[in-house]
This record gives sequence, structure tokens and C-alpha cells, in this order.
Amino acid sequence: MQKIDRNNKGILYIVDKDKRMLGSLTDGDIRRWIIKTGDLNGKAKQVMYTNTKYLLAHESKKAQEYMSVEGLNSVPILDSNRIIEDIIFYNNSLGKKNKNCMALSQIPVIIMAGGKGTRLYPYTKILPKPLIPIGDIPILERIIGKFRTYGVNEFYLTINYKKEMIKSYFNEINPDYTIHYIEENIPLGTAGSIELIKEEFNTPIIVSNCDTLIEDDYEEILKYHKESGNALTIVSALKNTIIPYGVIHSQEQGIISSIEEKPSMSYFINTGMYVINPEHLKKIPRGQIFHMTDLAEQLITDSHKVGMFPISENSFLDMGEFEEMKKMEDRINHNFTC
Repeated sequence: MQKIDRNNKGILYIVDKDKRMLGSLTDGDIRRWIIKTGDLNGKAKQVMYTNTKYLLAHESKKAQEYMSVEGLNSVPILDSNRIIEDIIFYNNSLGKKNKNCMALSQIPVIIMAGGKGTRLYPYTKILPKPLIPIGDIPILERIIGKFRTYGVNEFYLTINYKKEMIKSYFNEINPDYTIHYIEENIPLGTAGSIELIKEEFNTPIIVSNCDTLIEDDYEEILKYHKESGNALTIVSALKNTIIPYGVIHSQEQGIISSIEEKPSMSYFINTGMYVINPEHLKKIPRGQIFHMTDLAEQLITDSHKVGMFPISENSFLDMGEFEEMKKMEDRINHNFTC
């Protein structure tokens, strides 16, 4: 997944020690493996696709036509020994060919924009967190813009802290989409304010924090939620953490069995983006602090299916802390666009 993140193409081609192609591995292949097994320690050979389509060197001129017919985003060009000579991408732009830019047009999106953003103090003493700019655009507007590329037209913003500034900003830019403001008189948590929405929904709802951007395929997230039969789907990002010390493993009597130098730990974290079926919103108590994680635990207790949609580490941008804001600005130009 780290290699796929680095190449920004969504795919790897796997070769043997003699550079002959063995197969291919996409972020989707890895996602399906993780969902099926929950195993982060699998080998590439367990996950990769071995019947990878390819063209020989003398056929490379028809690569674009071939990819269009076969529904491919890339195709490797092999010599007679199955050694990769080149990789050609569809129109030099991976991932734009099959994307449905109206895939979420009927889906309401709720964005939690009421928090104080204490981790970003003193910025948030002046501005509410949703209006802190990433580059020259407020984070909330960037999040809305991402959803807009999938056809979302209706947004519900739960607001509290410095709410008049948020309302004034969007009144001034006069957006071509609908915003419903859900005003909290007291903080109600990441789910509690949803209970204030009086509209009855009949489609899955997407709930998002106001300080994170997800750079993944929202159409695929919604499709997975529907097909999985989940009551709630949590978008989760792979997090790789390197312990900057030698880790000692010991036995009884203080005997050291081994020393592991700067080990890496991998796990999935909650990105703050959720897809939930509307009937389960009724479980949110009225007038109480209640978080989306509380709702997830309640659904699990009630034997409803709660699942995750895993994404890569680089697909999760978090501006909740100062050091992460700079990273978000550096990567913001790589967002998916229709």
C-alpha cells in the first residue's frame, strides 16, 4: 500500500527476480483482502491478480484502444520474455475514465462543523475551525467541493462555535448548492446534533468531520456500503508508525530474547467519515452528548453489522494539528477531480 501511495497510480505490477511479470496488485485488491480476512500481514502473492492483461511491444500503438475496450486504466508492455518494457496509462490520467460524477446526487451529507478546534488554538480563537484556510480555501469549503465532484447538492452543517461567521461566509460566496444549518445550543458530540435534523431520509447518509479530507473514490465507498449490508460503514485509514527506538523482547527473569530495531506498527484508524442507513439515526438520544463511535458501539451491541472501508494512509488528510496542516497543503493539489 505504501508503494501504491508513492506511485500515485493505484496499481503495482509484480515481477520475479528476473524481472518477468507475475501479476498485478491494486489498492482495490488489497482493500478486498483486508475486508475479507482482516489480515495486514498477508503476502503480495496471496492478493495479486495473476491473469493480468498485457500487450507485446509490437502492439503498443493500440494500447489506448485496448484499454478502452477492456476497461483498463493501464496496460504493461512486455517483450517476448514477459519482461516489462513500459507501462501505458489510459489518456495519461489514471482513474478518470469510469468515474460517475453524479454518483452521490441523491445522497445527503452531514458535516460536523460545531467544534471549537482546541488543538488548533490560537487560530481558532479568531476563526472557527471549518473556516481555517488550507492554501487559500477554507477546509470546510474544500470538503464540500470534494463531495460536489460526485454530484452532492444538499449539505447539513451542524454548527455551534462562531456559527455566525460560518453562515456569513457561505452567504457571501453564494454557493450553487443547498446548505441547511443545524444549530446546537450546547455541544452534542459528533452524532448528537444529527438528532436535531427533522427531515426523514430514505437513502444512506454520509457523515463527515469538518477537519479531514478523504482522497478516495466516494462512489466506491457508497457502493461497498450498500452491497455489504452494513448498518454503518466507517472509512478507516491504514496508519504506519515507526517506533524510533530498539524494542526489547524479554522472557522470565529479565532475560532478553531479542532486540527489534525501530519496528513498524500498522493499524487502522477512524477517519471521521461514515455511511449510515437512515433508520439507525433514531438510536441517537435527544439532547445528550453522543458520538458516532457511541452509535457504532450501540449498533454492534444490538447485533447490527458495522463494517469498515479501508483506505491507504496517503488518502487521509487531517488538519486537526498544526504539523498536519502543512502536509495537507503540500498534498492538496493531488485530489481526485471529475
